[in-house]
Amino acid sequence: MSERAAPAYCPYCGDEDLRPEEGGHRRWSCRGCRRVFEVSFVGLLAPGGPPSGSDIRGED
Repeated sequence: MSERAAPAYCPYCGDEDLRPEEGGHRRWSCRGCRRVFEVSFVGLLAPGGPPSGSDIRGED
């Protein structure tokens, strides 16, 4: 079984001191800002989706 990739930095403060949090395999805690967050994979864009770098909400 392969190990899942860990986030490299906190999405809120940018700190790199992250630790796995109890309560789920997707939860991480940041020691810098003391926030707990989850990371999950949502899916892939459908073929013919928006080009790379465009705003996916359709707003320019």
